[in-house]
Amino acid sequence: MSSEKPEEHEQADSSTRRRFIIYAVVLVAVFLIGLVPMWLVARQRGAQLDVAERNLRLCRLENDLASAVVDARRGEYERARLAASNFFTSLLEQVDELGRPSDLTPAQRESLRPLLNQRDELITLLARSDPAATDRLSELYMAFNKAMV
Repeated sequence: MSSEKPEEHEQADSSTRRRFIIYAVVLVAVFLIGLVPMWLVARQRGAQLDVAERNLRLCRLENDLASAVVDARRGEYERARLAASNFFTSLLEQVDELGRPSDLTPAQRESLRPLLNQRDELITLLARSDPAATDRLSELYMAFNKAMV
């Protein structure tokens, strides 16, 4: 009899371990079944956020230039100068990919690169409150829109 009790105890330990392993496997499986769909949704939302942020940066770029055009037309040359400066700084970051990848396609970068050559002259015209800056800004805006298509 004394030899049967250790066997029963070993069988009970073995059965308890087996049960514990089965419960652990089931628990991990249930966790993964819940985790995978949430991970897929989070990944999709992250991609959508990246696209929205890219579009926002490009809209801000265009908005800075449009703001400079409007301000210059209203005779507010200092505000136009600041907006144009912001535009050129952001454009330089996009064209030269300073610090992070560009939001522009390679073709857009190449077609926008020549616009940077106008920066110093345009900023100087705005600083002098020269009305000729208004037409130059309008032409720059048209060239920008053409390049972005």
